[in-house]
Amino acid sequence: MNDKNERGLKAPLKLDRTDLKILRQLQVDGRITNVELARRAGLSPAPCLRRVRALEEAGLIQGYRATLDATRLGYGIVLFALVGLASQAETELKAFEQLVRRWPLVRECHALSGDADYLLTCVAPDLETAQHFVIAELTAAPNVQSVRTMLTLKTVKSEPRVPLGEH
Repeated sequence: MNDKNERGLKAPLKLDRTDLKILRQLQVDGRITNVELARRAGLSPAPCLRRVRALEEAGLIQGYRATLDATRLGYGIVLFALVGLASQAETELKAFEQLVRRWPLVRECHALSGDADYLLTCVAPDLETAQHFVIAELTAAPNVQSVRTMLTLKTVKSEPRVPLGEH
């Protein structure tokens, strides 16, 4: 069975209303008990647990985590970096992506089309640390041709949830 669509992207799985209820509830509270989740989804606990496990096995639920306040933990600087590489050969892209995975200040990395090759979201405890990272690590990395950075003034919205049928 081919699970890719015409653009080569993984096709969305077909979910019923109950699956969507479960996913919505877990996005709001990943620590909800199975008994409470089952109640809210209109199921008994055993079938609810089976559905959750099936959603996990299908890769729709990728994990459970706490959402932390980065500023209160000392990471008040959020920086975006647009990175252009000198070469977009597959081996060079893979090498850069491996390097990015090792940088703890990089929280997200997205491959782009257009004027830049990657968009990085980074956090730092202060401007000095952010500047050191950009100069000593990012711009000094092999194959990096250009780096444009932007510091955030404030975060207006940060919503990690997927809008399941809410659009």
